Amino acid sequence: MTDLYGPVSDWQNDFDHADPKYNENIHEIWTDLLENKKCPVAHTERYGGTWLPLTHEYVHEVAYDTEHFTSRSVVVSRLKPSQMEIPPPPAPIGNAPPITSDPPFHHEARRLLLPAFAPKKIEPWEEEVRQICNELIDKMGDAEFVDAAAQYAQHIPVMVIARMLGLPLEDSDKFRGWVHLVLEAVNEEPETRRKKFEEFDAYLDLHVQDHIENPRDDLISYLLDAEIMGNKLMPEHVRGTIVLLLIAGIDTTWSGIGSSLWHLATNSVDRRRLVENPDLRPTAVEEFLRAYAPVTMARLVKEDYDFHGCPMKAEDWVLLPFPAANRDPNVFEDADKVVIDRAENRHAAFGLGIHRCVGSNLARLEMNVAVDVFLERFPDFELNTSEEVKWSVGQVRGPRSLPVRVLARR
Repeated sequence: MTDLYGPVSDWQNDFDHADPKYNENIHEIWTDLLENKKCPVAHTERYGGTWLPLTHEYVHEVAYDTEHFTSRSVVVSRLKPSQMEIPPPPAPIGNAPPITSDPPFHHEARRLLLPAFAPKKIEPWEEEVRQICNELIDKMGDAEFVDAAAQYAQHIPVMVIARMLGLPLEDSDKFRGWVHLVLEAVNEEPETRRKKFEEFDAYLDLHVQDHIENPRDDLISYLLDAEIMGNKLMPEHVRGTIVLLLIAGIDTTWSGIGSSLWHLATNSVDRRRLVENPDLRPTAVEEFLRAYAPVTMARLVKEDYDFHGCPMKAEDWVLLPFPAANRDPNVFEDADKVVIDRAENRHAAFGLGIHRCVGSNLARLEMNVAVDVFLERFPDFELNTSEEVKWSVGQVRGPRSLPVRVLARR
């Protein structure tokens, strides 16, 4: 990735969520910012001006305020919409509805997806997800050292969402490449990114056309048959929603799985408790979601606005770090500790406001099964300290490389 601004030397006044050190040291950086902040939210001039609220109260406020903040673009980029050669479609639709949609269109665009991700639709996938997980571990053979991210976590949601959409499983590497393009390569030259996005769009257009000619029982055909206010979805809407499902359905979930396994690889007490008490695993997964929530969304300031003394300008970016909201001591007791039997846990891992994750049922199922199978097959494992854990870059946080040593297997 092109290093546009150079490394951060002063996180207080010049943070950068795309600096590789950010996700690697994210909790320490947030603690430092909160203890020394001069404004309710942190600020940087990077990306044309970016704000970072770090308390549950302020993240919640921005997430619910659709009057002053638009979802037109939810991933920070080098250029603002007004600077782009081909700007994203304006609100209320956006280029990946419903996540890039504002009210009132958002409500209709979200509502049409809810039946496809309802619990009764998602629950039957458990057996298939469990089979995928076991097959991935089978492929590891008797290896003592494995990469729990590259060989396991990252493959699970790719295979699941590709099957749900009806896209070829052999294109998994392309999907991971596009995840990197959308979420990590934000510092690439705009023209380079634009060409890659054109390739992405062309690929999806090809498969949408194939579904038009050969309907089948999958999510793409579901979208093609769906209606909003009596009208079939526009082709751009169908393609944009596929982008959303493909990108969000892959990276957020594999990051959540990877972070959960990272915790277990570094915490032998919790690992043993979950091996000995399988019924505790769903509760632990909820705590992993709280403590290691992967997603930070973004908003654009609609017009100049004073947010609690912070002079936000039109088209400034506002990052919404739901993981930081989850570690607010004013909301959660022992917020900085991972308590795997935490009884009350109303976390914001799946977002706040109108854009709360529509696929949360699927993500929970995948995370629970992935952690369950890994512990069943590898009841004892630890971090391989001879190799480096590599974290993602950008708005979704999770390990890209998670070297572990398998101490016991079944």
